[in-house]
Amino acid sequence: MPLLYDLTKLTVGTTLRLGWRPRVEGLEHLPRHGGAILAGNHLSVADELFLVTSTPRHVTFWAKVEYFNGRGPGGWLNRRIVAGMGAIPVDRTDGRAALRALDAAVPVLRAGGFVAVYPEGTRSPDGRLYRGRVGMTRLARDAEVPIIPVGVTGTAEVLPVDARLPRRHPVTLRFGPPIPVAGRINGPRDIRTVTDEVMAAIQQLTGQEYVPRYAPSRENLTD
Repeated sequence: MPLLYDLTKLTVGTTLRLGWRPRVEGLEHLPRHGGAILAGNHLSVADELFLVTSTPRHVTFWAKVEYFNGRGPGGWLNRRIVAGMGAIPVDRTDGRAALRALDAAVPVLRAGGFVAVYPEGTRSPDGRLYRGRVGMTRLARDAEVPIIPVGVTGTAEVLPVDARLPRRHPVTLRFGPPIPVAGRINGPRDIRTVTDEVMAAIQQLTGQEYVPRYAPSRENLTD
């Protein structure tokens, strides 16, 4: 486990536990050993912090590649943080690079690690749960690991978009039973079926309204 990850759990994690006292349910669904994908809804940048705080094992995340090549003192700090946390860089503007980032997670999972995925592909622009992207299921198939649905509520109120400081608001994080993938994928239709199953499980954990289309950017939100 990266040293900075331990320090983050000790400092930021303690602050979140004492300051917000998040309610955590379903920890019994997390395996003590072996790899798994943690697939959650995405409401706020605070989601990762509460997930790390609530999960007893190390969780690997993706981080946009800009965090790894920024300039100046701020860029240096971002590089140290994301690298120290064991994050996987992803270039969201390059489809092939994004696929390579998925491939980079396979060894982590096969080695018995947890990898966090937000299958909506972006933060929800309006608090609803949008259609999941299938890369999550392809990754689970390739790494031969299950997918554990994760539902979080309250983080959008804790750290809204453009907020400079976090706010006090109840946060709940729920882990659902693992969804097996091995032996279920025989073609693209099966990949979509499993992806939709995961999204349905997340929706049950959060109670969000489900929207059967991909999430738009906030700039393009029209309804």
